[in-house]
Amino acid sequence: MDGPSEREPLLQPAQVQQKVTNNLEIPVERYSSVQDESDRNVFDNVPDAKKQIGLASAVMLIFNRVIGTGVFAAPSIILRSSGSVGMTFVMWIIGALVASAGTAVYVEFGTGLPRSGGEKTYMEYIYRRPKFMITCFYAIYGLLIGWLSASSVVFGEYTLNALAIQPTTVNVRVVALLCSTFCLIAHGAFLNYGLTLQNALGFFKLFVLLIIAVSGLFCIAGVPGFAIHAGYNIPHNFTWTSFWEGSDIGLNAFVTGMYNVIWSYVGYSNANYALSEVRDPIRTIKRAAPLAMILVAIAYLSVNVAYFAVVSKQDMLEGGTMAAALFFRNIFGPATERILSAVIALSVLGNLLSILFTQGRVVQELGREGILPLSSFFASNKPFDAPLAGLFAQWLISMIVMIAAPPGDAYLFIVNFSMYPLAIFNMLISGGLLLLYTPAFKPYEWCPPFQAWKSIVIFFFLSNVFLAIVPIIPPSPGFDVYEHLPYWSHVVIAVTIGLLGIIYWFVFFNWIPRKHGYRIVQETVLQDDGVPRNVLRRISNRSGDEGRA
Repeated sequence: MDGPSEREPLLQPAQVQQKVTNNLEIPVERYSSVQDESDRNVFDNVPDAKKQIGLASAVMLIFNRVIGTGVFAAPSIILRSSGSVGMTFVMWIIGALVASAGTAVYVEFGTGLPRSGGEKTYMEYIYRRPKFMITCFYAIYGLLIGWLSASSVVFGEYTLNALAIQPTTVNVRVVALLCSTFCLIAHGAFLNYGLTLQNALGFFKLFVLLIIAVSGLFCIAGVPGFAIHAGYNIPHNFTWTSFWEGSDIGLNAFVTGMYNVIWSYVGYSNANYALSEVRDPIRTIKRAAPLAMILVAIAYLSVNVAYFAVVSKQDMLEGGTMAAALFFRNIFGPATERILSAVIALSVLGNLLSILFTQGRVVQELGREGILPLSSFFASNKPFDAPLAGLFAQWLISMIVMIAAPPGDAYLFIVNFSMYPLAIFNMLISGGLLLLYTPAFKPYEWCPPFQAWKSIVIFFFLSNVFLAIVPIIPPSPGFDVYEHLPYWSHVVIAVTIGLLGIIYWFVFFNWIPRKHGYRIVQETVLQDDGVPRNVLRRISNRSGDEGRA
């Protein structure tokens, strides 16, 4: 039977163990409840001085994470799957609905548990038994997925193209390494400047997308200077017949297209990873997440209108992933290719900054839980008042993955492998949110300031079941995922990583403690920077002796 503590919220106000001295100057330890200035207990006791993120920064954290290279390349891929311009827009709209549902779910969790960590924090709250298992399960993913590796290589390719340098395996990876290192220094040593640059790149990206959208509308309206250059096919994509011509309603094609569309919207949870550093987090996340995703949806739809207004369907299908390049060529001339490459490189840089900022804080949150080796190191904000250790861990793993991955199957495998666990996590938290409203979970007293409609939560849960199942289904002939690897490779490796986390939990938190006759408990201590973190202690089952785990 669960003890009384299991009936309390997991993120209850921390009881912080502080070292004080008595008159004999002998250190003793006592507990004190950390409260805010209004004498109200709070979920996460991070000092206000460390809350650097306001509304604009939170919006750009999400916007920069979602908008990377997909808006410039994905339209051609989606068109190939849908078969028609009309079905392409249907897929983008369905993807926006899935993203809206995901945003609602994460806003509910963010307002109910306003602490950094994202899925880690929410899964810990829901799945409390066996103790420590869900944290260990998530921790291996948090540490071993090289989130920067794919985007950093894309940055290297586009940067070299903008400089008119022929990309090779070596020089692309050198540029990728330099870019990622720059992001590490910006966020690890110059926090305010890093955030300013990140926000500036987000607004720049928004400005570029606005230019594309307006240029497409001017082309449709026949504004002088925005006509399609001579020698290129004149599109007729918006007549009713051509709009739906070629629609492929086959299940396999639709599933493939929707899979790509839904992943193009991933990133709506990005601000949730850093909520401990958000000013007035409940109010901010309720505004920032919907605003960011509205901007994303408008950007995707308006840019697609611009592309199809300027580029013919046939050129789009034959252009591979170069939808934006074809747009700039047709309306501004072929000389703009290098300018476009520079624009895309800056877009990816904003994406990299956003990813590293939040994922470094996920590692820090794992350090604050105390379940990892060197937890105090990962939890620290030293020496620049930023989670440099967590940022460095993400940078190191990403660079190892990036350097080790040869071109071809391995690179595509890394992209798919990094995305698949997100479907598992989203499925667990949306399914868990449904559980929180059942009678069995009534003792949790889940009543956040914002609540998503249950139908929306169910829709989001089913969409992630879809994302988890699709990679297991054998592809149709001619639609192989990889050239040399089995189509299910990334699924097997991703699941194996999760199993390693469960094995880690079983060995160090179950089997060894039972073998040696002790149990592990968490206690909260206050770091030198005023941020609380958990430490593990061994409590003997036979005596009152205890020690640090």
